[in-house]
Amino acid sequence: MFTGLVDDVGTIERVASSDAGRELRIACRYNDLRAGESIAVNGACLTVREPGTGVFTAAAVNSTLDVTAIGSWAAGQRVNLERAMRPSDRFGGHIVQGHVDGVARVTRAERDGDSLRLDLALPPGLSELMVARGSITVDGVSLTIIGLPGPDAVQLSIIEHTLRHTTLGALKAGDRVHVEADVIAKHVRRLLEGTRM
Repeated sequence: MFTGLVDDVGTIERVASSDAGRELRIACRYNDLRAGESIAVNGACLTVREPGTGVFTAAAVNSTLDVTAIGSWAAGQRVNLERAMRPSDRFGGHIVQGHVDGVARVTRAERDGDSLRLDLALPPGLSELMVARGSITVDGVSLTIIGLPGPDAVQLSIIEHTLRHTTLGALKAGDRVHVEADVIAKHVRRLLEGTRM
């Protein structure tokens, strides 16, 4: 489990394809990763295969590629990283599973003082899980929804600290981002579906 509080921005050094999916080699600040450890890469929970000093490899299987933008990633791309939460950690964001629900498209990215106002077009089926002042994860970052400007759309305001410590400050209209809806909303929807039978 994660909290959506990014603690490093890594750089993809190498991408290789295989029958199982894609393997990524990512440079980072971590020196104590262990093989088998979970790590969120732009919000997608991947498993560390080969840890090293300031670098690790992880693989994205085909089912992960189906719901993420990882298939289009290339060497040189910067990615948000978060290690899995320990039981003793402070819980500063919200419950993030690292299970990306789909890829959204940035429709507007405008500066608003020292923050960045973002509008996202959501993939189908997610809008009913969104509420104003609710939580959403965008490229691994825990954010608060400030508005619902239209069908299948959310509006976000990214504060200056987040802009400096994640990749979100570089977003522009047309970019694609990973989104994960709030897990509590998903369970509520599923429970309500059962009452309609």
